[in-house]
Amino acid sequence: MGIVILLVMLVGVALILTKTVPTAFALVIVAVVIAVVVGSPLSGTNSVFDTVLQAGSFSLASTMIAILLGSWLGRILDETGIAGTLVRKIVEFSGDRPTIVALGVLAVSTLVGTVTGSAPAAVLAGIIGIPAMIAVGVPKVTAAGTILMGIAAGLPFELPSWQFFSTALSLPIPTVRGFMIKLFPLALALAILFVIIETRRQGAVHAWSLHPASQASKRSSLRSRRLGDAPWYSLLSPLVPIVLALGFSLAIIPSLLAGVLYALVTTTHPRDMNTRLLRTLYGSFQTAAAPITLFIAIGILLASVKLPKAISALEPLVKDVSPQNPVLFVVIFTVLTPLCLYRGPLNIYGLGAGIAGVLIAASIYPAVAVLGLTATYNQVFGVADPTSTQTVWSAQYAGVSPQAVMVRTLPYVWLVALGGMAITAINYL
Repeated sequence: MGIVILLVMLVGVALILTKTVPTAFALVIVAVVIAVVVGSPLSGTNSVFDTVLQAGSFSLASTMIAILLGSWLGRILDETGIAGTLVRKIVEFSGDRPTIVALGVLAVSTLVGTVTGSAPAAVLAGIIGIPAMIAVGVPKVTAAGTILMGIAAGLPFELPSWQFFSTALSLPIPTVRGFMIKLFPLALALAILFVIIETRRQGAVHAWSLHPASQASKRSSLRSRRLGDAPWYSLLSPLVPIVLALGFSLAIIPSLLAGVLYALVTTTHPRDMNTRLLRTLYGSFQTAAAPITLFIAIGILLASVKLPKAISALEPLVKDVSPQNPVLFVVIFTVLTPLCLYRGPLNIYGLGAGIAGVLIAASIYPAVAVLGLTATYNQVFGVADPTSTQTVWSAQYAGVSPQAVMVRTLPYVWLVALGGMAITAINYL
């Protein structure tokens, strides 16, 4: 029976890789088929309808709300000019030195990455940052990679990610926070190393972005002139949720709400507050719709693989192939890093969520070790996956292919993966 379940999951991977079925739909199909294969009843306890589809669909509800609030804060950072002001000020102070400009944009990307992820984060940091880098001679691939490496460096402090890992892996927030604090210096160091090496390896390369990027840059410049610079104290908005959650251990949703209110109050006249509040909130639903849909599907998949019959069928197989020795753990899972790319089987936002659920439910690894495994792979996926929305947007905006960005960034994020696996093995195995 365990082999049949694995075959079902492989078919799900094939459906996702070939884009035959959207990822969220494929995950739901796999979840239902697994539940049926192990003999679950249609209704009642541990059933297809009540346990997998009903309870599973809202099991990650707190994560969905956190995603919505992060998207809302991102919308406000964009509409009020906070994000644009941050990038412009960094570029102005950096002069025409490619490495310094790129490091400045990297810093802003890291800050934005703590607020929201995926394409919205890339747009916030990159719509001004990428043309500015290219204008001073940063190679196009490096400019796109700088945005992505910066967002990934901020990812350990992205509060919706904390909520997701906490809920999906049944871990308390302080445990998630503890690992992310250990992972952050590694991700930041490799991001800085990427910028320093890649901007100097080829020297200054003066070129123009592709026409669509130039047009977008012009629109951004016109909008920036219309808005003007945001007040200096409003530039602290991205830090507010982090300080509250990290420094004062405030819950994630109140921390994000505080960031939203601070950004709004410090940039908006009272007479315009209601209008902006509602406009940005409604706009955030559009941004958050895709990830929320995916999290509904992931919740359903997790409910399916945690069924008692599924666990008993998979436990012997998974235990036989899972390395228990800490050194083998680091070596094997580092070598397997590319399997998190192209929505592969180790991608936590795909079937990797199901594998993580099995590893925990069958007691193969402690839940915190699975956190280290999945969060580390997430660092790689967020930068080097040519199918991720932030990679596609950044590459196309810079005028290069997503595959070119993957080739240039993969060695650096692979080192992040090695370090993350080592941190996990040393602390949790």
